Amino acid sequence: MGMTMTQKILAAHCGAETVKVGQFIEADLDLVLGNDITAPVAIKSFEELEAKKVFDKDKIALVPDHFAPNKDIHAAEQCKTMRNFAKENQITNYFEIGQMGVEHALLPEKGLVVAGDVIIGADSHTCTYGALGAFSTGVGSTDMGVGMATGKCWFKIPSAIRVTLTGAISGWVTGKDVILHLIGLIGVDGATYKSLEFVGEGIKSLSMDDRFTMANMAIEAGAKNGIFPVDEKTLDYIKEHSNREPVIYSADDDAEYEREIVIDLSTLKLTVAFPHLPENTKTFDQFDEVKVDQVVVGSCTNGRLDDLRVTAEILKGKKVHEDIRMIIIPATQKIYKDAMLAGYIETFIDAGAVVSTPTCGPCLGGYMGILAAGEKAVATTNRNFVGRMGHKTSEVYLASPAVAAETAIKGYIAAPENR
Repeated sequence: MGMTMTQKILAAHCGAETVKVGQFIEADLDLVLGNDITAPVAIKSFEELEAKKVFDKDKIALVPDHFAPNKDIHAAEQCKTMRNFAKENQITNYFEIGQMGVEHALLPEKGLVVAGDVIIGADSHTCTYGALGAFSTGVGSTDMGVGMATGKCWFKIPSAIRVTLTGAISGWVTGKDVILHLIGLIGVDGATYKSLEFVGEGIKSLSMDDRFTMANMAIEAGAKNGIFPVDEKTLDYIKEHSNREPVIYSADDDAEYEREIVIDLSTLKLTVAFPHLPENTKTFDQFDEVKVDQVVVGSCTNGRLDDLRVTAEILKGKKVHEDIRMIIIPATQKIYKDAMLAGYIETFIDAGAVVSTPTCGPCLGGYMGILAAGEKAVATTNRNFVGRMGHKTSEVYLASPAVAAETAIKGYIAAPENR
């Protein structure tokens, strides 16, 4: 029996010719990632191991993004712990304020991840890098600490679900709508500890930003990882951003999949995930008017330049509704600057939105947009659990930047007119 993409990457990194579903392995790591919430705990684990130094100062990335710029004294202490560790160990890829961004947008932009890599991160959305044909997954802080010391991590080889994409997206439909549709089909536990492997001609219609969004939210279906085949778009992106040579793996024709799901992209509609799970999806023909108080465009899911471009296109010459607070957060400093040069930031400010420095901010209920009791928000983020963005009685509706922008104008959840 042949192997999937994920199996081939993991086999290569544990020195085996083949690996089988359910097998436990120890794999070499190409990158270990931590942020200002998880890295301090990992550093404590690292110190408990009495490790003398990190395994490779060039293969660790530390990004203060969740509560940075520091929101309070505790956040400042967390960042200080990470900053001191980076200095003591001469970590090459430590990104201070001014250079940082939301980690899962920053690392691909900096060329730190390429096809064929194995990456762990003490953050559940580390699965984002599967868009580049890498195996990347979230781990606990203890595993991160051990990874920083040894350059290795254990894995159980996951089974796989084959997601075949046909047709092409059109209009305002984006990768966010595709992944919300998939999660709506299989549920938040439909791919628990499995690999979501995307294939099919439909992938050609997806931009790299679409793919990052989809891989990012694989965890919202419970998946161990999400992964895309490496095509010309992937290679062009890697060539533009990285000096490293990608290693391309493709699934065998006789690879074994637990099940196959076929999605015709041409039939998809704009999709919104209602509270309080990403699986609670509805299209606009399935719900009545829902008024909201806040709109957030940003996060590791939808804070990239394509997302800001769509948002600006819809907001151009319009005004944010008087009952709406609109917060826009570019995911990295480069994205912020590119958006400024393209005129998007001026459009946002003229429309009545506020623009933040790169940060995770309100996505996890951190700061920069916390919801009060009973308030509702449309967000381009990835989770809408109870109390995710503030008070336990508040509500979060997940949507694409197009829906978020139109909602900000109308004051209720709305779809933009057809392109």
